[in-house]
Amino acid sequence: MDLFSLDAGLQPIPIEDGELALLPQIPLPMSNAEVFARLLDETAWRQESVVVYGKRHPQPRLTAWHGEAGYTYSGLHLAPLPMTPLLAQLRSAVEAATGHRYNSVLLNYYRDGADSMGMHSDDEPELGQHPAIASLSYGATRSFVLRHKRTGRTLKFDLADGNLLLMAGALQQNWLHGINKTAKPTGPRLNLTFRYIV
Repeated sequence: MDLFSLDAGLQPIPIEDGELALLPQIPLPMSNAEVFARLLDETAWRQESVVVYGKRHPQPRLTAWHGEAGYTYSGLHLAPLPMTPLLAQLRSAVEAATGHRYNSVLLNYYRDGADSMGMHSDDEPELGQHPAIASLSYGATRSFVLRHKRTGRTLKFDLADGNLLLMAGALQQNWLHGINKTAKPTGPRLNLTFRYIV
């Protein structure tokens, strides 16, 4: 399916070696503030630890994994929790907006500017060769960073409350992405990355 032939309002972001598109707001019968509050309250947040360069470190954020299958990255295996009614509703809206199917979601809770996500690619074998990953953000705006694996080219742009970012095609093979720490005062942010585990 051509990522940019959809009529759902996705706006292509020019990028080489991959596909990227943004939708400022997915349509829902509730406000962003209500989604944020319910996700915060209804999620069993955990602080996992991961192996980086042979050493185990606590992740600088809280997470939860929901869906139909387990997921393994950085030496960490996540057993799935069932989709809540709210997560199922969000998944349906994201599927309608992107034209892709998802069976799992990783939730990340960035409590303040000290919480972050290191540069990485979502390129685990269980995601398939060219995964479509839909990233949905609520709460405080944070800068999203992309860095090309071969050229080192870096792109940075803000993801705001309600934004949906679709990463697809060969993007995970060619780019790293992450959320840097910031010293600027910032409120909490929730991010949901919907994906299909094969």
